[in-house]
Amino acid sequence: MKTKLLFAIAFLFIGSLIFAQNTISGKVVYEKGKPVPGANIYIDGTYDGATSSETGDFSFETTATGNQFLVVSFLIYDTFRKEIDVTNFKEQTVKLRENVNALDAVVITAGTLESGDKARVSVLKPLDIVTTAGSAGNIIAALQTLPGTQTVGEDGRLFVRGGEASETQTFVDGIRVAQPYGATTNNLPTRGRFSPFLFSGIAFSTGGYSAEYGEALSSVLLLNTQDEPDQNKTEIALMTVGLGLGNTQKWNKSSLSVNTAYINLAPYQAAIPQNVDWNNPYQSLSGETVYRYHFVNGIFKLYAAFDSEKFDLNQQNINFIDPIRTNLNNNNFYLNASYKGTIGTGWQLTTGMSYGYNNGKVKLNSSDINSDENAAQLKIKLRKNVSDHFKLSFGADYFITKFNENFNDNTSINVANGYDSNIAAFYTEGDILFSKNFAAKVGFRLSNNSLLDETAIAPRASLAYKVSKSSQFSFAYGDFTQTPVVDYIKYSRFHEFESEKARHYILNYQFTKPGQTFRAEAYFKDYSNLVQYDTRDIQYNSNFNNNGSGYAKGLDLFWRDSNLYKNLEYWISYSYIDSEREYKNFPTMATPSFIANHNLSVVTKYFITDWKSQIGFTNSFSTGRPYNNPNEAQFMNGKTKAYNSLSFNWAYLLTTQKILYFSISNVLGTQNVFGYDYAKTPDATGFYNRQAVVPTADRFFFVGFFWTISQNKNDNQLKNL
Repeated sequence: MKTKLLFAIAFLFIGSLIFAQNTISGKVVYEKGKPVPGANIYIDGTYDGATSSETGDFSFETTATGNQFLVVSFLIYDTFRKEIDVTNFKEQTVKLRENVNALDAVVITAGTLESGDKARVSVLKPLDIVTTAGSAGNIIAALQTLPGTQTVGEDGRLFVRGGEASETQTFVDGIRVAQPYGATTNNLPTRGRFSPFLFSGIAFSTGGYSAEYGEALSSVLLLNTQDEPDQNKTEIALMTVGLGLGNTQKWNKSSLSVNTAYINLAPYQAAIPQNVDWNNPYQSLSGETVYRYHFVNGIFKLYAAFDSEKFDLNQQNINFIDPIRTNLNNNNFYLNASYKGTIGTGWQLTTGMSYGYNNGKVKLNSSDINSDENAAQLKIKLRKNVSDHFKLSFGADYFITKFNENFNDNTSINVANGYDSNIAAFYTEGDILFSKNFAAKVGFRLSNNSLLDETAIAPRASLAYKVSKSSQFSFAYGDFTQTPVVDYIKYSRFHEFESEKARHYILNYQFTKPGQTFRAEAYFKDYSNLVQYDTRDIQYNSNFNNNGSGYAKGLDLFWRDSNLYKNLEYWISYSYIDSEREYKNFPTMATPSFIANHNLSVVTKYFITDWKSQIGFTNSFSTGRPYNNPNEAQFMNGKTKAYNSLSFNWAYLLTTQKILYFSISNVLGTQNVFGYDYAKTPDATGFYNRQAVVPTADRFFFVGFFWTISQNKNDNQLKNL
């Protein structure tokens, strides 16, 4: 009996040693020392754990012994993991660090305006690109309602913050487009070549952009094609200006979208009075296609676009009694192949190439101007999240451009000009997330231009600090270089050129909450190395130099709201700019003719449920633009009257998949004047005569019928109007 009793006591003693319970206790706080309630605390590999109380305290028992890993996790904080001695871990404080990748983390916004479902901070929605009154489905026209842009009605391209249109580069899926605009002639506005049909998002950088992009002094426009269409569908468009047809086919791992359009303005211009004497109105045949294939670790896209354009018109010129006849034919092709996916241990690979071909034939009275441009880009980029707080990216690209132009007056002059350019570039950039509220992006771009025989290094840096849940400040700095435009560089065999340069400083404040966005941005741009010449017009024997300079400074404001009234959405953009340059043949520092000091756009959209209609108004206003009057002593002393244009559109749903669309630009028929062309020589009294540069028509009317045939019978083309 005694033996059994001793055995039982020994068994209980040994059991108490084997199954001894160790108590783990402490408090969970975050960086500011405040408690974190609801945190999950446990010993890794066991079921032993607890949840922190309202005061952040926790306590639990574990049978684990020795050194073990303690894990503490909570949604918006980085997971805490530390090896501890379970016997001695009592009344300890665990400090959690905010997860810098949380949905409400700071994001750098200085100089960047985004649209699309994937944009962290979107000032435009995909619908906005085409439902904005006055845009007529033109991506560029919709962007001109944003702050920082100038309305240059006689040109039609993007002019950004004191920069000419040539200072903005366009990229599709990260690959450059050499010829993003349609063909045109003097004082006849052009359009962007790309329809919004195939694009899911847009990033429009008005300055201070990433080191990934180069050869742009002022801004970059990034167009991103859709990764995946939603369903099979066919889209038909019958318009007063032409016809359109689109089709999308979707398979298990791939899809194909095709979009074609034929435009002929002859019937329209026969019915609507024009300010231009057309012999043969504008005609074009165009098409776009995107093929997508999804691999296990990435996606391949093949994008191709073509268009063929022609028109014939007579233009009055103040220097000639008879009008100048301009007959233009242009053919353009663009191919873009890209791949984006993951390789190795967490690396993201982006690579691709593009090829663009543009052939232009222009006949000015009896003279012929024929040009050919072949342009290509090769690109590779690698990116890796080294940690939650640091992301590294680096890459290289190679630009190839071959341009040839031949001028023949068919009597005595036959001249050929052109150039071959190769630009190799390397860039690297690091994203540093110090906390959920503070982030930085630092990098540089190194490029070598074979034509100019120069190497340039351009540093870039951005900072962002979040001051509250809804608002933040950003700052961006960058150096940017660009090869002089073709009008100059085609004479490179006669003259030596250097890259033009610009330095950007941008301070941004942004406030966002559901349904509302406010942005305020101040900037300063310092230009140097701008091209100058000493003749009235650019010609081969002009004396060129790179001694030009200039500046642009201003304030941009943007407010968007959809909470004011049900079914109503609106935005207001205002820009103030002060800019001067001494470049081209300017005798002194002056404001260029494309700059208006004040620009205001008000855009409204309202959906009337009972009418099954969406109506919209856009009013664009800008103060007068400068021009040079040779009858006055002071250079660029003239000012045009203020510009104002009110546009209206109306989309009516006949059925779910059939839409009748109507729009009119410049509803009030405002007689806008873009500037004046002066005679090169004075008349007998010593006075220089002039003619006004005016729109091609006082108003533009558009009517279209759009029909979508799809599987779910609910999809329509409202997003494409």
